[in-house]
Amino acid sequence: MKIFHLAYTVKDLDSTRQFYGELLGCEEGRSADTWVDYNFFGHQLSLHVGEVVRRNKTNSQVDSITVPMPHCLSHLSTATPRITG
Repeated sequence: MKIFHLAYTVKDLDSTRQFYGELLGCEEGRSADTWVDYNFFGHQLSLHVGEVVRRNKTNSQVDSITVPMPHCLSHLSTATPRITG
C-alpha cells in the first residue's frame, strides 16, 4: 500500500484533536496555530482551520449504494482484539 497525504479544512483544532487524537487514537505530528498533522493509520492527514467544505446535492451510486459527494473514508479493521495473559 502506498502512503497518501490528505489535507482539508476543519472548524477548529480543539474538536479536531478530540476526534482524531482522543477518539480515534491517531498520533499527532507537526502543528501550528492553524493546522495539525496526524498519522492516520499509516497515512498523513493534514487538517487546517478554515471554511469547511459542505456536502453538495450530487450523489453517486457505488455497488447499488448512494454515496454523498464529496466524501472520504478509511477502511478500518473490524477484528476484535484478543486479550491474552
